[in-house]
Amino acid sequence: MPSFMSRRTVQGAGLALPPPQRDAAFPLARCIAERRSVRGFRDRQIGEGALGQLLWAAQGITGTGGERAVPSAGALYPLELHVLCARVGAIAPGVYRYRPDRHELVLVSPGDHRDALGRAALAQDWIATAAAVVCVAAVFERTTVKYGNRGRGYVYMEAGLAAESLMLQAVARGLATTMVGAFDDDNVARVLHLAAEETPLCLVPVGWP
Repeated sequence: MPSFMSRRTVQGAGLALPPPQRDAAFPLARCIAERRSVRGFRDRQIGEGALGQLLWAAQGITGTGGERAVPSAGALYPLELHVLCARVGAIAPGVYRYRPDRHELVLVSPGDHRDALGRAALAQDWIATAAAVVCVAAVFERTTVKYGNRGRGYVYMEAGLAAESLMLQAVARGLATTMVGAFDDDNVARVLHLAAEETPLCLVPVGWP
């Protein structure tokens, strides 16, 4: 498995994230009390371990049967996480896809695309100050094939749960976030190279307050 310290970003190759911590002592009630929506971040990188912890909190594998960190209707798991990394440890800037089953990132497109993502988010230029931006996207058909049109609501519920779990984990790490829902779907999909069947549901910029 390639090392982060080598800054290798071979397209399609997996970059292993540090194992998630499952026994942190930071109280959940304190995370809830201290969470705030922050729009603008310090010019400072976050660690790859911190990013991995946030992704695990949103969609990580937590059970021997493949159960994930947030509930999913019918255990159908329609969500996909994409990460625009700009200042994350030794990870080279680029757009990555999170693979929960291996707790790793897969490079999709190299380069720092924060400015383009800010424009796609209706000129919210402050997004470009984030060290990383997580996009929660969904393949609705994974859920609607079982639950019909009502399944779309289940997917939106799951996306909210994933974003909140990520944001509370960020508080425990001393990081700041907010959830962004105002954006042009097609432009976000283009910048982040989403698959044709994926719909972006929210963006979660992450950085130091």
